[in-house]
Amino acid sequence: MKNNSLLISSILALSLPTAVFASPDNEKSHELGEPQTQVYATRYQAEDWGLAMGVRRGDIPFAVDDDSVNDILPLIKFRNDYFFVDGMEAGAHIWKNEHHQVNAYTRFRFVDIPTELQNESQSQAFDFGLQYRFIKGAWEADVAFMSDSNKRSYGYSRTKYHWESGDWYLSPYAELNWKSADFNQFYYGLDQYDTSGGIEVNAGITARYHLVSNLYLLGKFGVGRLEDDIVNLPTIDSQYQYESFFGFGFYPDSGKKKAAGSHVSSNSHLTYKADSDDEFIRVAHGWATPSNLNAILSWQTKTDPYNNQLTSLFYGTRLTETLFTLPIELYFTPGAVWHHDSEVQGNLAEGVVAIKAFYTFEIGPRWRLGVAEGLSYVSSVTYIEGTEMEEKGYKPSKLLNYLDFSLDVNMGDLFRNSDLTNMWMGYSIHHRSGIYEKSSAFGRIGGGSNYQTLYLQWHF
Repeated sequence: MKNNSLLISSILALSLPTAVFASPDNEKSHELGEPQTQVYATRYQAEDWGLAMGVRRGDIPFAVDDDSVNDILPLIKFRNDYFFVDGMEAGAHIWKNEHHQVNAYTRFRFVDIPTELQNESQSQAFDFGLQYRFIKGAWEADVAFMSDSNKRSYGYSRTKYHWESGDWYLSPYAELNWKSADFNQFYYGLDQYDTSGGIEVNAGITARYHLVSNLYLLGKFGVGRLEDDIVNLPTIDSQYQYESFFGFGFYPDSGKKKAAGSHVSSNSHLTYKADSDDEFIRVAHGWATPSNLNAILSWQTKTDPYNNQLTSLFYGTRLTETLFTLPIELYFTPGAVWHHDSEVQGNLAEGVVAIKAFYTFEIGPRWRLGVAEGLSYVSSVTYIEGTEMEEKGYKPSKLLNYLDFSLDVNMGDLFRNSDLTNMWMGYSIHHRSGIYEKSSAFGRIGGGSNYQTLYLQWHF
């Protein structure tokens, strides 16, 4: 899968009419250098974290026997002053103020084809580009210029409205996708038929319902209309594509009411005690194993004969101290991993973004169980992973689901040293996999790779 970052050859001046959203009562002037406070209309917009899982169903527009394809998708939501992750899209702020943003931007592009063709094709991918975004109360609009890894260009403009009442959140949206001729020729003409560029129209609604505490139900329904030139291709037999999603997720408890007269700010955060330890750095070193996850968890681990190793550095920032009112801490944790060269592979890099949960208990000293869910991308497929894919007949995927399982002990408690109170030492499993062939986002593969690691984690 070709997911390498694309160079933007020129920055376009982007503008979007905002008069329709203007409200004199909400206009505020800011002194130079004064912090800009983003005021949102709904709790959903103001939330800065979430973790979800669900099933996406997409119609197949091609002239094949299958009518639809399903995908299991893990979704992460996180936002701070520098970047955001929102499901299958993410961005880093180049410039922003109260209502406007210019972002380096990526989002996942689905290509709905029959399941049996997705591993070999792997044409779905995260594409990169530049986004302008406008937010005014419940209204949000954005426009982006994108390109795939082979510089086939396309773009979109999107408008959506956020509505919230009680336990319900709804967001209707409309989107125009404009695509270049080479984009349409490759993805719809399958490089066999010439066609022109055009504009695809999409509209739909996303929904969320609060069940209890941090648990929510999620849903989405949308419809897209392909342009006439595409429909006339011999490869296409449907002009309309329907898309749906249903799942569940963990988000801040909307039942916790804010104080009267308060408003939600993008600068708001949980307040911790003076000796707050809501951030951490973790340094780990690990060894590959050909054993699968079940074998590792049942203490039946085999040794990698080529002794492939990795070293990783993870940062974490706390999202919440409780989940379902239990003392389960959640952290947003991106990481950088270096896979060392060996006699069977060269040096290669891996990037991870995840949300990790910790549960602390005491058996003498304090211990913690941890589990993380996220995404992992490697610059090249590792030997331990590539050999398994070859044995199973899969084409490897650089992007895979990421899991981390850990057990650590507090060093201050263990050595009765207050200077080490914020230090934890532990064992973890670094796991990449394709969710049992259930997701085209991960190349529709089964299996992956596992590394057993030892680490030190310092909270500050």
